[in-house]
Amino acid sequence: MATIALAAIDGMLHFELAMACEIFVRDPSGLADPWYDLVVCGPGPVGVGRFTMTPDHGLDHLARADTVIVPAIEDTDAEVPPDLVDAVRAAHDAGARIVSLCTGAFVLAAAGILDGLQVTTHWAHTEALAARYPRVRVDPDVLYVDNGRVLASAGKAAAIDLCLHLIRRDHGVTVANAVARRLVVPPHRAGGQAQYVATPVPAREDHPLATLLPWAMARLDRPLTVADLARQASMSSRNLARHFRSATGTTPSQWLATQRIRRAQELLENTDDSIDVIAEAAGMGTATTLRRHFHRALGVPPDTYRRTFRSP
Repeated sequence: MATIALAAIDGMLHFELAMACEIFVRDPSGLADPWYDLVVCGPGPVGVGRFTMTPDHGLDHLARADTVIVPAIEDTDAEVPPDLVDAVRAAHDAGARIVSLCTGAFVLAAAGILDGLQVTTHWAHTEALAARYPRVRVDPDVLYVDNGRVLASAGKAAAIDLCLHLIRRDHGVTVANAVARRLVVPPHRAGGQAQYVATPVPAREDHPLATLLPWAMARLDRPLTVADLARQASMSSRNLARHFRSATGTTPSQWLATQRIRRAQELLENTDDSIDVIAEAAGMGTATTLRRHFHRALGVPPDTYRRTFRSP
């Protein structure tokens, strides 16, 4: 029977921790024998969200497990507890498979076991993870990454995706699909977490782009160019690019393309318009062009996105 050790410390988020317990504490499919032996390891009674739990073993027990799962930590700006870092590193050195859920990736990075690997975390924290640990290759789009012995998921529901992936690896597709049905979730989701990321428009009234951005948003159905934006802002294309980079972190053309995708998303979610009508309203001209750019940006075609996010 394979042992899964769940690391628990003060300040961990209860969703990912409870979700891992729900999935791995027993076989909800009734098809796998033997199932996993789940233990919780921590330095003593720990506060998880609004609850307190008493672990089965100390953190040193992580090194005895076949798989170690590190759930999300709430404060990614704080120093990761050294005893947790040491315990995770020791488990990795002992040959355990190491898994991070959501911001648990910060713990793995602090332990040095993500150096040179492609990983992910919640989209709101990917930039911070990449900046703090430059030797880690952070992919902000994917739902999870499997490096063999080291795996990492994006945030919240993506942790379920990764746990189902582990079951698929260990027990096969049939068991993983049965577990997914019991959990009432899809056994595999298409695309990455880019489709869940909101892109706000800067709202500072004193910014040089404060009037330009709403003007452009109201005309997304038209064939706007960077030259049109520069002309409306009464500045050169070079100066416009500088202000865009400062305000949005991207170029005028990239910003415009992103807003067209966002407009298409809104229409797919909230209207019954055909793909052709939506393509025209989003300034992409044809359904073929919309499908190509939409899939490239979000990893799923417009029809799949609509079925996923369609408002009742």
